[in-house]
Formats: sequence, C-alpha cells, structure tokens
Amino acid sequence: MAYKNLLYEKDNNLGLITINRPDVLNALNIEVYRELYDLFQEIENDAGVRVVILTGSGQKAFVGGADIAYMKDKTSVEIEEFVIAARKTGDRIFTLSKPVIAAVNGYALGGGWELAMDCDIILASDNARFGHPEITLGIVPGGGGMQRLLRVAGIYKTKELIYTGDIIDANTAMAMGMINRIIPRENLMAEARLLAEKLLSRSSVALYYAKKTINGGYGMSLASALDSDENFFARCFATGDQKEGMQAFLEKRKPEFRNK
Repeated sequence: MAYKNLLYEKDNNLGLITINRPDVLNALNIEVYRELYDLFQEIENDAGVRVVILTGSGQKAFVGGADIAYMKDKTSVEIEEFVIAARKTGDRIFTLSKPVIAAVNGYALGGGWELAMDCDIILASDNARFGHPEITLGIVPGGGGMQRLLRVAGIYKTKELIYTGDIIDANTAMAMGMINRIIPRENLMAEARLLAEKLLSRSSVALYYAKKTINGGYGMSLASALDSDENFFARCFATGDQKEGMQAFLEKRKPEFRNK
C-alpha cells in the first residue's frame, strides 16, 4: 500500500517508518494519523516484520507537533474526529504485538512527544527536544500526552511541563526517565538498527509476552499485575523458544529461536 505522508521499508524482519512532511516539521494532521494507523495495522498482520523503528524525515524534527494550520478553525465538534484518530493511532502503536523503537531526531513536541511515548523504547539524538507547548496555544494535550507523562514523570513534574509548555532538552528528558538513551545525531539511525537487530535475536513470543504484561500492568493493582507476570511466565513453558533457549544455555551456545 502506498502512503502519501509516510515512507516505509522492510529489511530482514525490521520495519522502518519515516513520517515524511519535512516542510512542516512532520506535523500531524488527521491524514497522517490515519496512515500511521493503517500501516501499524498492516505490520500487526505481517509475520515478516518483528521489530519496528519510527522516525521523522529531515534533521530538525521527529514530529514538531500537530498541524496548526489544519486545526485552527475547527469547532469543538469537528476537532473530535481528529482527537479520536490520534487516540486510535496511539493505542494501535502502544498495543502492537511487536517492539517499536522511536528514533527521535530533533523536536518531539505535542503530538510528536505523544507518538514517542506510544513506543516501547525511545532513542534520542543529542539535538532532540521534548515538550507539550499546547498551553501556549490555549489548549491542552489531547492524544494521551498528559496521562502517559504522568505515569513516568509523576504528578508534579507533569503539571509543571503541561502548565508552562516548556520545552526540555534530551539531557533533562533522560534525567526524568523519559528516554532510554542519547545518541550523537549522525549515529542515531545506526544505533536504532543495532538495537533492532538485538531484539530480532530474541524470541518474538517472549517479547510479546513481556510487552503485554508490562503495558497491562500500567492500569492494574500490584496484586493483579503480579498475577499477570505469573501467568505469562508459565505460558512461556508451552513454547518451543523456551525449550531452545534453555537447551542452548546448557550447551553454551547461542539460541536459534523459531519464534513459536
């Protein structure tokens, strides 16, 4: 399927998605959200893709935010369609059965930061900048940014960032636990690919169980989350990958997972 606003390539079980609107810092409108949803749904159903990298085109931005020119004249009723598309896309990425790596190459603002937080691992270039400046436009984040930020940064830092609209650098985001790693800009995609290759060497079944358990634990009580850990741990012992992994360990060799 051809996409107007996205570039997509597959390489040895890796899917690389690039949001491709560099003239507007890869800004998000409803069309971009719908294309992202459709592509991630395609990837969900494609057994040939086991790890995904999401990035933005150009050197300035991962995603500079929502497309203000698209949004500014919408009524509250009309904008609901946009917000639903944003939420639906974010949920599709967050619940994808495969790991998604965000390679943040510059600004990740508003909806851009939301998209990064929908991913499993965030790698940031040394020129990356993060923020929710919506308050400076007279609005608040609507695509999940406040709630995802709250669950990582805590209530007080979240309120400060949302109330002020301040933009933070990669070092500050790292100190807050919001990103995994800071990488020199010129090495970002190479490092993202190296990480993807490491994940591709793991059992995709075990990765799926890990992601489902960790994400699900977000909204559970501790007791329920611990029950989920126990459940998925036991399920691993019904897989061939568990047998291969433990046999390889005993034989002091690398496992050859068949992802089943």
